[in-house]
Amino acid sequence: MSEFYSDKDVQREVSELQGKSATAARLFDIRRIIGGLFVVYGVIVTIAGFTASDADIDKAEGVNINLWTGLGMLLLGLFFLVWLKLRPAAPAPPGVEPEDDERVE
Repeated sequence: MSEFYSDKDVQREVSELQGKSATAARLFDIRRIIGGLFVVYGVIVTIAGFTASDADIDKAEGVNINLWTGLGMLLLGLFFLVWLKLRPAAPAPPGVEPEDDERVE
């Protein structure tokens, strides 16, 4: 027994899939992953910088390298997350396919 789909059913299915695809694209945006990882590691390294001993600072010629590196990582991670918030990934409009440069018209 075969099922026949009306145009309305096909359009509904396509719009549902496009919605799911757009949600997945926003969820797995590389800026979210990179920003999140840099923020987490930045917090860890910054805490290590706050708890550094004098011997650790002397090894780095008087610079609290963990503190400065952690703060830099935090700033970079926050930059990526703010960038994501200000310019979210926009899905392609329905019915528009990406152009292929190899196609001959």
